[in-house]
Amino acid sequence: MLRRALPSLVALGLSALLVPVAAAAPGDPVDPAAELSNFTKQQERAPEYLSPEGLQALTTQGLETFVDSLSDQATDPERFFLADGCWSGSLTCAGDPRLARWQENGHGQVREVLFTARNGATLSGHVWATRSGPGTRPLVVITNGSVQAPEQLYWWAAQTLAKAGYVVLTWDAQGQGRSDTLGEGTDMFDSVPSQSTGVTFYDGSQDALDFALSRPSRPYCPRKSRSGTSHCAKQERRVTEGKASGANPFWRLVDRGRVGLAGHSYGASGVTWVGNQDQRVDAVVAWDNLCDLTAPSSTGSSSNGSMPRGCSPGGQGSPKPRVPSLGLSADYGLVSTPYLQQPDPTSKSGGSLGFSKAGVDTGELVIRGGTHYEFSFIPTPAFGATLRGIDLSAWYTTAWLDRYVKGDRRATERLLTTRWRDDPAGAAVDPADDGNLFSRYFRSRLDLGHDEGRRATCEDLRKGCPALSPDRGPRDYSYLTIATAPDR
Repeated sequence: MLRRALPSLVALGLSALLVPVAAAAPGDPVDPAAELSNFTKQQERAPEYLSPEGLQALTTQGLETFVDSLSDQATDPERFFLADGCWSGSLTCAGDPRLARWQENGHGQVREVLFTARNGATLSGHVWATRSGPGTRPLVVITNGSVQAPEQLYWWAAQTLAKAGYVVLTWDAQGQGRSDTLGEGTDMFDSVPSQSTGVTFYDGSQDALDFALSRPSRPYCPRKSRSGTSHCAKQERRVTEGKASGANPFWRLVDRGRVGLAGHSYGASGVTWVGNQDQRVDAVVAWDNLCDLTAPSSTGSSSNGSMPRGCSPGGQGSPKPRVPSLGLSADYGLVSTPYLQQPDPTSKSGGSLGFSKAGVDTGELVIRGGTHYEFSFIPTPAFGATLRGIDLSAWYTTAWLDRYVKGDRRATERLLTTRWRDDPAGAAVDPADDGNLFSRYFRSRLDLGHDEGRRATCEDLRKGCPALSPDRGPRDYSYLTIATAPDR
């Protein structure tokens, strides 16, 4: 009942905003009632953490991470992260509290890591894997978003992928979470503030990949900075002092010939660029959104995080589309405002369409009623999200990486599934009882099979296509069920 009541209460408060007025953008007026129903979907996630149990878990976890963070800063004063907005990892910065004790609860293995960025900043992260599984596994590096989106917000993806047989690195870009606010020496103010240029989400993604691929016989040493300075000595000294990780602690498990990247917001732009520039990478998943490598160069994505533009770090040119790259986005952006007129249905797909033109497998999936925060679990209603958008994201992220990193052609069935056009759990919380999770405003598309010579395309997943069919997966798919299953 609470899930049903919240959208209705929000709708009452929004009715004044939906009176049709003249808008600058071309297009037909939207139906106010339909838009109201669509707009209120972003309150569906709130009951997941506003229950008494959820609030208690957030409070308990918040106190623990607050104390841990202060202890880390006090015992390692060379680091400095207290200027970062989410340094405590508590409350709105906590992520999904149900995932916090993953190893303690027997769900898998996780190790905290510290390593030095190319500009001398100390970066903080975690590496995830399971005890069960093959002796070697593909690697995935996840880059977080900007505006204080710490790595905890993406543990849903890390744990789901670890259960699917990957070794996963999550990390905080410079100026986020427990990573240093500043660089070192002549590079002290490089990428400061991190959101101003986004360079840390590009350089940092490559540094994180370098670290994730390191091993004791070839320990991690950061590349030279943009000023030409090497901070390798700092990394080596801190390893000797026991204050940094010399190599990926799960290095024995990593198959270095199979690598994927995923990222959100500025991190999505970063992994799009790095993944198509770095020959070690096999596939990319960009959460809001895949940037357009064929567009005129600009830094990162647009202000709402969902309109694709060219991506280029620090004025460098963009690489050509090279590896299969999937974009996911949502109806509403960083700041949600109701639609008064119909938007361009292809305006979220510029990045994906560029990959199609280059003959590279791609897709763009747009979540109905969703926001920029579908892909980062922020436990506060101010950062709204749908209930099932995160599960759809987990499904397609895993299937995409299985297909193009693991090389499992059977995963194509999961990509070309009809399940998200008729999702019972989505319908149960939807104001209009609609179980189709794809946007009514923006077209969701898939363009697969360039590598096989047998193309399967669908330019409107909401309407459906002959290429789509039911899959054989569990009907009640849930990232939480997967992440918290026992690790046997």
